[in-house]
Amino acid sequence: METIPFGTTADGEIIRLFTIRNLQGLEISLSEYGAILTSVKIPDREGKIEEVTLGLDGFEAWLENPHLFGATVGRFGNRIAAGKFSIDGKDYQLATNNAPAGIPCHLHGGEKGFNQVVWTGQPVQRPQAVGVCFTYHSDEGEEGYPGNLTAKVSYWLSEANELIIEVSARSDAPCPVNLINHTYWNLSGEMDQEILGHELQLNASQYLPTTPGLIPTGELAPVAGTAMDFRQALAVGKRIEDSFEALKFAQGYDHCWVLDREDTGTLRPAATLYDPESGRVMEISTTHPGIQLYTGNSLPKRTGLCLETQGFPDAPNHENFPNSILRPGENYSRKTVHRFSVK
Repeated sequence: METIPFGTTADGEIIRLFTIRNLQGLEISLSEYGAILTSVKIPDREGKIEEVTLGLDGFEAWLENPHLFGATVGRFGNRIAAGKFSIDGKDYQLATNNAPAGIPCHLHGGEKGFNQVVWTGQPVQRPQAVGVCFTYHSDEGEEGYPGNLTAKVSYWLSEANELIIEVSARSDAPCPVNLINHTYWNLSGEMDQEILGHELQLNASQYLPTTPGLIPTGELAPVAGTAMDFRQALAVGKRIEDSFEALKFAQGYDHCWVLDREDTGTLRPAATLYDPESGRVMEISTTHPGIQLYTGNSLPKRTGLCLETQGFPDAPNHENFPNSILRPGENYSRKTVHRFSVK
């Protein structure tokens, strides 16, 4: 592992950048600022090693990072309607820092979410894998959330060509938690090339329809016969311009799919992304109940897509969604594995 100074914050904190390589030539880089995955480099079918995530040049740019490239977002990633929720009869109001279709909501933790704070990184090691564990303590009332919360995010690079992301949290008061990694993938290795030709398969028979404000309605709708059906591998751009309500609301894909699973908490296949030109393949497994496909609709071009494993958006306001409230004495724990190969 290589550890170097990455930059200095306005408060004078020195931020470190960790770089890990495995014996097959895979390489990842990780920043203490935002617990950000700043880089992933993997080989193509010819053995050429290239960058496959969207990134930025220079530490100052990472401080801004308006598209949240590679960032850890929380406490609650994704959206909460009007920034409001109730726990045990007590109402809470969070910042409304996003407004699709002019409808305000809370997004990715607020005005200053976990992507804009300094985490403490600690190198870690286990058989056949090396990683970094990042820790952050969020005080009671930070961004309006209840409870003192301690969050941990561990990134591992294994000799089996796996990028493993493990997240955990504990709180001394009931609090909604949904820790998400927000990496944009482009397996072509050409960061100015659109990802519409990538082929995607999702292990999901249902998705969450939304309002025009991109808030789930509460319905779990079947994907069959719609532009949301990725049960068989399909080019990302094949149906993205279809006249389908969900695509119109988001101006592309920006939705959560309900992963097919018979139980909860176990590691299950979620998605496979393939770039026919380079031959690169990324298989995702997770213990999360959902996966959000976001096709970079706010970028100048769709040069990257997110596959964010997560709990359901606006879960605190939907009793039929998987529980998102972490209570004292409980441990929030989730795992996602990205396995890279070529064909």
